[in-house]
Amino acid sequence: MTTRSRARAITVAALTVAASALLSGCTGARDSAPSPTATPIGTAVRQSCADLLPVEALAVYGKTFRQDTDWRPGGGTPAATIERQRGRVCRFVATDDPGTTVTLAVAHLPEKSLTTLKDALYERGGSVPTYRVEGYYALADGVGRADAFPDPYWITTESTLFTEPGGAQPVVDAVRAVLQPTASASPTG
Repeated sequence: MTTRSRARAITVAALTVAASALLSGCTGARDSAPSPTATPIGTAVRQSCADLLPVEALAVYGKTFRQDTDWRPGGGTPAATIERQRGRVCRFVATDDPGTTVTLAVAHLPEKSLTTLKDALYERGGSVPTYRVEGYYALADGVGRADAFPDPYWITTESTLFTEPGGAQPVVDAVRAVLQPTASASPTG
């Protein structure tokens, strides 16, 4: 007999693989690097990291941050997927503690792709209505991850500072305000 948590893990894994394949334009390849024939389906995010999340917005965490312009996302991560889709990926590092980081990635995606991602996250659970758009939160191995969808954008952010959903709220709010300043106060989707 399959336990509920195991069934949920299987469902989320299947949906995540489907979402990754959809976003990467893959034809079944399991390699996280884009193939020469894979065409991004996302629209380029034109805003810079500094536009999306000014370091001043991170002062709420009681630390001073700088942008790490040399950072590249690891394969298989949401940020890597977003980078392949012409999204913007950013990492901010605390000046007094290089182990404290905030990762931000933003993609502008077609509605079908967003729906697939939202469905996968919905199945996982962790809905966060305070993000003012459809949003989700999860904590794994001490790293909090928030995903928010001010359509047509996907925002994902991760940090050890995000020990609960509200921990990511300042980042989600700052980025959402830049991408969609008139976003509805009620979740969509």
